[in-house]
Amino acid sequence: MERLKGKVALVTGAGAGIGEQICRRFAAEGANVVGLDLRTEAVAGVAEGVVERGGEMHALTGDVSQEVDCRRAVDWVRQTLGSLHVLCNVAGVVEEGTLVEAEEESWRRSMDINLKSMYYLSRIVVPIMVQQGGGSIINIASVAGPFAVKNRGVYSVSKAGVIGLTKSLAIDFVGEGIRVNAICPGTVETPSWHERVRRAADPEQALRDFIARQPMGRVGKPEEVAALAAYLAAEESAYMTGQAIALDGGMTM
Repeated sequence: MERLKGKVALVTGAGAGIGEQICRRFAAEGANVVGLDLRTEAVAGVAEGVVERGGEMHALTGDVSQEVDCRRAVDWVRQTLGSLHVLCNVAGVVEEGTLVEAEEESWRRSMDINLKSMYYLSRIVVPIMVQQGGGSIINIASVAGPFAVKNRGVYSVSKAGVIGLTKSLAIDFVGEGIRVNAICPGTVETPSWHERVRRAADPEQALRDFIARQPMGRVGKPEEVAALAAYLAAEESAYMTGQAIALDGGMTM
């Protein structure tokens, strides 16, 4: 099923985890995918795997917290592929600790990568989509945005900002055919999550605690987030905008 055939999609944080799986799913759905990541080898490896499976993907290197890199990536997409139908903002970092414990550098890094990057890319991409007659923007937020998560102070604030950005863009540009939605995952099994478990004082207990947060009794898979992203990118979701959708194994019900 090629629900995204003929569409060009730009995905940030494409080198691993949720971003990698979204690239794979979008390509499998027929999209011409451009993956953007700070890690050159990682995103190149993802693109190589997609192409080997018969899909279309191009790898770009850039720091989404820098406006010049965001603009360079979008310019490359327009000049090389001619259009841009889907923007999927995935790149993010998870800072641990309370707001009181957080150093200013932690705050800056989280806001720059988790939130400001989406501001940069959206303000560059939205005029292009307006000119084209529409498009879909998908932002990866978190259940920490609408509900907050213990010991994730800065992260929770940044993800709440992502939801605010999503709704603001959605209401301002709904008349231009642009849909903007956010996905709010619970705990998802990604390389960065495995690293946080390994860093814990008691990794086995940390793993049990992470799993216990979800009533389903397991953590999510990045492929499950990718499946929802594909729906939001496709015309099937044409009547949906301004939503922050929880995908969390029942964590917030």
